[in-house]
Amino acid sequence: MQLITYINDLLYRYECVIIPGFGAFLTRQKSAYIDSNTNKFHPPSKIVSFNRQLQANDGLLANYVASVDKCSYETALQKIRNFTAEVSRDLLEGKEVSFKNIGEFSLNEEKSIQFEPVEHQNFSTSSFGLSTFVSEEINREIYKEESKSEKEIEPKVLNTERKPSKPYLKYAAIAVIALSAVGLGSMKIYESQVQQFNYAERQKANSLIENQIQEATFVISNPLPVLSLNLPKHTGNYHIVAGAYRLEENADKKMDELREKGYSPFKMQASKYGLHQVLYASFESRSEASKKLYQIQANENADAWMLVQEIK
Repeated sequence: MQLITYINDLLYRYECVIIPGFGAFLTRQKSAYIDSNTNKFHPPSKIVSFNRQLQANDGLLANYVASVDKCSYETALQKIRNFTAEVSRDLLEGKEVSFKNIGEFSLNEEKSIQFEPVEHQNFSTSSFGLSTFVSEEINREIYKEESKSEKEIEPKVLNTERKPSKPYLKYAAIAVIALSAVGLGSMKIYESQVQQFNYAERQKANSLIENQIQEATFVISNPLPVLSLNLPKHTGNYHIVAGAYRLEENADKKMDELREKGYSPFKMQASKYGLHQVLYASFESRSEASKKLYQIQANENADAWMLVQEIK
């Protein structure tokens, strides 16, 4: 039956697939496990079960049938009704109905539907390609015995025979020790003399430096020229206003911001309304001011405007 293939496809994607008027297939996740009796490793899986109570149509199966068979929704529902009617008739006649790769249906003595899922089928897409395998039991006792045998090492026989001593070696050793002691004592005396000499020379150098400092006169023969800064002044009656602020500290922040951008801003005195206006620049002619205003509005401040006023 083609409808069983559609149900099989949906079980890989969804946890609940309802066959309207018949029941619902439910899936649940099962973690990987090891069968201790057979030493068989089973991968993670998604197991399917059946619930007879869920029969209300949720539209999932009908929409899928309609999209695959390219038919209307009502036609898809009619196909599902015909399918469930055929399955129910076979069950009432005492037949076992097999859903390929899903499970088998049958009726018990109380005429209740029984479902037996297929054991080898795994609906988990994350475990695709993983299969069960058997691993032979590891004999750890054999490994321990081998380890012990590997550690067995034949004992070494020490040669206790004493070789004849050579008396001239003793005198040579005594001579070396004596020469070392004399050299060490001479080195200590030399280091002491060097330290005393260095200390005396350091004292002479410090005295000489102190005398030179006391006799020195600080005269600047070539003074640096006076640095004069010509700050641009806001002249003219046409001014580009960056903003007007009731709090003077906000106006000062705006001034710092404009300085960082390379402007030479100017803060006007508070107006009669108590606003502190901050200027980008001032110009003698309206054309120059308009050109600068359009440039500022286009690039950084669309709210800038022109003020025509004489600044005293």
